Amino acid sequence: MFDVPPSEPVPFSETVIEAPGPEGVLQGTLVLPQNRTKPPVVLIVPGSGLIDRDGNMPGIQAATYRRLAHGLAAEGIGSLRIDKRGLFGSARAIRDPNAVTVKDYAADVVTWIGRIEEVADPSCVFLAGHSEGGLVALAAAGKLPSLSGIILLAAPGRPMAEVLEAQLKANPANAPFLDEAMAALARLKTAERFAVDTMPPPLQLMFRNAIQDYWTDLFSYDPAVLAGRVSQPLLVVQGMEDLQIGETDARALAGASDRAELVLLPGVNHMLKPVAKSGFAENLAAYGDPELPLAPGVVGSIAAFVAASCDG
Repeated sequence: MFDVPPSEPVPFSETVIEAPGPEGVLQGTLVLPQNRTKPPVVLIVPGSGLIDRDGNMPGIQAATYRRLAHGLAAEGIGSLRIDKRGLFGSARAIRDPNAVTVKDYAADVVTWIGRIEEVADPSCVFLAGHSEGGLVALAAAGKLPSLSGIILLAAPGRPMAEVLEAQLKANPANAPFLDEAMAALARLKTAERFAVDTMPPPLQLMFRNAIQDYWTDLFSYDPAVLAGRVSQPLLVVQGMEDLQIGETDARALAGASDRAELVLLPGVNHMLKPVAKSGFAENLAAYGDPELPLAPGVVGSIAAFVAASCDG
């Protein structure tokens, strides 16, 4: 399946909307195609760290979620892309953006689904979680029986501690402090807290005290187990040039559900951008190129899944 540009652009509206958060508002951007009434709507759940609703983060202007939203609109599919509680447009939702759990993020997803149903009058609603957002989507799915389907984009299929261990081992630059990093991960898995001031600077940032509670909470989830509990249709999309998540993860997720569809995309990286089979540096450079479109097949596979799964 490939993303074929329509002969004429499909007009769409793009509106900032809000939803109630714990202490202040959550904020997102709703995109609705204007060529159909009661369109299906996809809630795009962002990945880890300081990533905004458009899919940008400090030093990496990938615009993945904005491009996904606009690509779906061209297929007659609406979307809502959101800022996580405590960050960017949702900064007022909580005082401390580090004082969060997967359960908190999942609760916000449930809130946003309610808002979509209020303001968009959709024919059906889907969750699309990217990277760590895939885990959040799976955690929320059990509380959303009315969902028409769940879409996992470059999502982990193992507990995140295992994913981080593999990522750290794969980068030769981590060799001088790899043993210390593995020991820190082991301590976090048992909810042990520790000072980081004597660690090498990269580990001080990764394991800083403010986010140790979040790491421990995150490590307690097994995405494949959650995928096995999903009753709705499940689409797993995985790029074959992903430096962070791999085919093994995608197959674990798809294999957990008898309603799953697996799409493996050659030449696609973690941010769903096209890359040649090249080195680490070239792959990372594609992360931060806002002019680089999404890879062929990304929007098309999602649009086909939505069309097949939507009851409306």
